[in-house]
Amino acid sequence: MASSYSRSIQQNPLKTREHLKSFLEEILNPLERHTSPGGALIRLGNTATHYDERAAQLETFSRPLWALGSLLAGGGYFKGTERWVKGFASGTNPDHEEFWGNMRNKDQRMVECAAIGFTLSVAKEHVWDPLDEGAKRNFEKWLGGMNDKVFANLGLSKVNSPHFSPTRMKADLDHLDTFYLGQGKVHKNIRRRIYTNKEGTGWSRDGPEGVRQLDYYSSSFAIQYAQLVYSKLAEKEDPERCKEYRQRANLFAAHFIHFFDPDGPAIPFGRSSTYRFAQASFWGALAFADVLPDGVFTWGVIKGLLLRNFRYWAKQPFLDTDGIVTLGYVYPNHNMLENYNSPGSPYWCCKSFIPLSLPESHPFWTSVEEPYPKVLLETTIGLDHPLQFVTNMGEHSFLLSSGQKCHYPLRHAAQKYGKLAYSASFGFSVPVGNESLEEIGGDSTLALSDDGGETWKVRRDTLDAKFVGNQWLQSSWKPWPDVQVDTWLIPPTNPDFKAWHIRAHRIKTGRNLISAEGGWAVYGQREDGRALEDFPADPQTNPTVQGKLEKERMALTKSSAGVSGIIDLVVPDDVRVVAPPRKGRAVRLDANSNIIFSRAVLPTLMGEHPAGEEVSKLYTAVFGIPVRDGQKDVRAGWEKEWEKVPPVPKGVLF
Repeated sequence: MASSYSRSIQQNPLKTREHLKSFLEEILNPLERHTSPGGALIRLGNTATHYDERAAQLETFSRPLWALGSLLAGGGYFKGTERWVKGFASGTNPDHEEFWGNMRNKDQRMVECAAIGFTLSVAKEHVWDPLDEGAKRNFEKWLGGMNDKVFANLGLSKVNSPHFSPTRMKADLDHLDTFYLGQGKVHKNIRRRIYTNKEGTGWSRDGPEGVRQLDYYSSSFAIQYAQLVYSKLAEKEDPERCKEYRQRANLFAAHFIHFFDPDGPAIPFGRSSTYRFAQASFWGALAFADVLPDGVFTWGVIKGLLLRNFRYWAKQPFLDTDGIVTLGYVYPNHNMLENYNSPGSPYWCCKSFIPLSLPESHPFWTSVEEPYPKVLLETTIGLDHPLQFVTNMGEHSFLLSSGQKCHYPLRHAAQKYGKLAYSASFGFSVPVGNESLEEIGGDSTLALSDDGGETWKVRRDTLDAKFVGNQWLQSSWKPWPDVQVDTWLIPPTNPDFKAWHIRAHRIKTGRNLISAEGGWAVYGQREDGRALEDFPADPQTNPTVQGKLEKERMALTKSSAGVSGIIDLVVPDDVRVVAPPRKGRAVRLDANSNIIFSRAVLPTLMGEHPAGEEVSKLYTAVFGIPVRDGQKDVRAGWEKEWEKVPPVPKGVLF
């Protein structure tokens, strides 16, 4: 049963500034009962992180400030503001029992100073002015302990602190700029065709040079967001850099819009998915900085992208019974987390409330919300820097990816960066173990085992990833020194096969292997709440695969969330395939492995690959149609789309 908090949020239409303010209050109010007497610490649970507990409780204190500061800056009122003001005095006082502690190198406290510096910059009169002189001196001294970071320095400058250091702030900004990958033109008129942009379009990397890691940190979670906020707050002091940041955002928006489904959700990919609707905070930051990108964008389009994302999340069970934002994605889920996720980490989502800082007269609020631009519907595009195809053809928003990885050891990095595909509707899965297909979370991946299925390996580090002819992605990976897998990913571009994408694999192995290739994971329960039964294809409507009926070489699953299927394609007779035909089966994933569906079923192809000089050649067609927002079932006629399987492009036939 939904809590009163969940019901209230679900009933919120989230159309206006007042609606968003009410949503925010539902997020902030439950924190009161978990706040310490001095206001500086908020304790939500007992799970641990790689940093200390005091820093974790500071994190829960600071992250809501992204939203509270915005609300106060826009003239709003929140009755709990005094708790944070009191907390500033207690947490920065070295003689107080709730002192946050002095900062050290690579300290989590430094990360949390961003929200504090932002709040000082936009809402000084609400959180700084009420402090007495002694508290102000403690506050600025504590914050000055790490003023080589942009927002800490900005906050110090706004309160005229002697601890403000323009030299150190410039050095931090110069370092941030080393992550930038270059400018490029904005592509237009892209309906139903693929493009790549080798010059880049506003992207910065999330990690060191030489590692391709372009995720939501490159956009909404951190870099683009920070640059836009800085461009507004430092426009007079640093006009040239602020102009450059606005131009980067202008270019980047043309790519980033494709990561959002027309109904509102974003495609989950990469680390920190538990930040949830922070995925969309870039759109709010554009409004804060008064940046309206070129091309398809109007203020009504920007407004729609943000508010539809909020409305999507308002329908999801992401709050506990006390109204606390939980660790997880659609539902509470600790399996998917990183070791830096404390119970308060999800409040990074508060960055998306930044439009509350804008007056009601701002065009973001006065404009009529507009739907997703029609010119971008039913399109597939290629993004050179991320090495991804992104599509919404067939009313399914997903991406195909090769070449990405995390730059340091990260829990489930292979699942967050190395899968073949990621979907806004079907999500992705993470392992809950490594000793059975049910445990490994093998959707959208090719899993290999050399011990008869006792343990499995999946793609983590790709080699030589590249676009080929602007038509498909090609890459390799080596799960063992004597095994190489070459993979081709072909996105949908033909309206006749809009529900499909194709994968091709070439396996050369020095050991006997078995494989399990997964399609999209789908909700695994019937309408009555019982476990989904097998859904075999009707013999009368078996798909024709390259002219042959191959019932065993497929798997198909249908539930209230959509239809998911996978087929082992039969190729022309003149192309020799060493591996025996693969067989389809529906794998019931262990609970809580998929980040969207707590109970999921995965259509899977099982294969065998003998050791030797010859190679196994695999061709796979993956089918997926989600149930759209407001619909009760998959669109009519999906069976005919399933029957009509796409051919493998000639250039990919080995």
